[in-house]
Amino acid sequence: MSRFFIVLVILYLITAFYGFQAFRTLVKNPYLQIAYGLCFIGVLVNLYFQFNYFDRSQGLTSAMSLAIGLFLAFLLFALFSGIFMLVEDVVRFFSWAFGKVFQLGSGGENTMVFPSRRKFVSSLALGVAAVPFLSIFYGMYKGKYDYQVLKYTLEFDDLPDAFDGYTITQISDIHSGSFDNKEKVKYVVDLINEQASDVLLFTGDMVNNLAREMHPWKEIFANLKAKDGKFSILGNHDYGDYAEWESEAAKAENLEELKQIQKEMDFDLLLNESRFLEKNGQRIALIGVENWGQGGFKKAGDLNKAIENIDANDFKILMSHDPSHWEYEVIDHPYHYHLTLSGHTHGMQFGVEIPGWFKWSPVKWRYKYWAGIYKEMGQYINVNRGLGFIGYSGRVGIWPEVSVIELKRKTKGTV
Repeated sequence: MSRFFIVLVILYLITAFYGFQAFRTLVKNPYLQIAYGLCFIGVLVNLYFQFNYFDRSQGLTSAMSLAIGLFLAFLLFALFSGIFMLVEDVVRFFSWAFGKVFQLGSGGENTMVFPSRRKFVSSLALGVAAVPFLSIFYGMYKGKYDYQVLKYTLEFDDLPDAFDGYTITQISDIHSGSFDNKEKVKYVVDLINEQASDVLLFTGDMVNNLAREMHPWKEIFANLKAKDGKFSILGNHDYGDYAEWESEAAKAENLEELKQIQKEMDFDLLLNESRFLEKNGQRIALIGVENWGQGGFKKAGDLNKAIENIDANDFKILMSHDPSHWEYEVIDHPYHYHLTLSGHTHGMQFGVEIPGWFKWSPVKWRYKYWAGIYKEMGQYINVNRGLGFIGYSGRVGIWPEVSVIELKRKTKGTV
């Protein structure tokens, strides 16, 4: 059992205990109190068994995702309610201690009684805790299919004239093994096609672990269309590194099957390779690298190999699954990469966004570039929030995304 999981369990138990104080203050029925406690214990036991006894050959199962979702809901409920109770306990203690010292200092008899919990505070604690608790369930029921089309216009002073107004649709992190609603998936494929972009780019993680996860969805995604073609790269999950295999040969066979599936869906899979998109005698370079991730993730990406046929003066669009690659290798590379397209972070599938005003998710503590458009040294990156979901079977605040990017030639006088 990992240290992280142990710390998480300790946090869960401590906050659950404090949160229980709020429930006990309001509900005096002992049977309901026992049922309340058993719910918290049951969720923890279920997660433990899923972590330790589920079939690793299947990768991450739907039962495991459900267990994670339930644990998150109860953890947040316990955390929010427990914080209220802890604060109240601190206030009660100092109120009692101050009163006791004041009585004794004035020569009076020590009659100060430790103050009881207030029902108002307990009601407030449970009410506030119910918000993230219900949000987690909303994310599992509806949020994970609440697709958003996010449109951006990016200007470049060296964009070839023929590509002024050229449109790209980017999708990322399908994670087909997590899908459970064909109608919703058909809907998003139609939504993508409605954008009528010139080219469609998929930036990795088609599956959770196994190529066969794509079998039920292959025909649906084969309906994706783009005038200048569909291009893809691999993400860290596509290599099968998070499942157990009977042999390395079986693992390699799984990856080859996934490559074949992408070919059957008319995706041109770029494996440290490049292509040129041509229009009216002009061209832009499309570069695709295998996964390269900082912090323990697979580093199969070879940017220098991918650009062997690229000229330094070409306008370049780079597809690289993990945005840490942009941070650690791309920005300072001798070549100038006008636009990089990544995914991987999912925006942690949890956060708060007010478009144009505010954007926050816990994933920002792990990734500097984690959702949306960023610009460094005259180079752009779009970190797509992902189309699918994994781990937690839902999304709260960070919705599944289809990115549509229009390339514009910067005119003279434009700032």
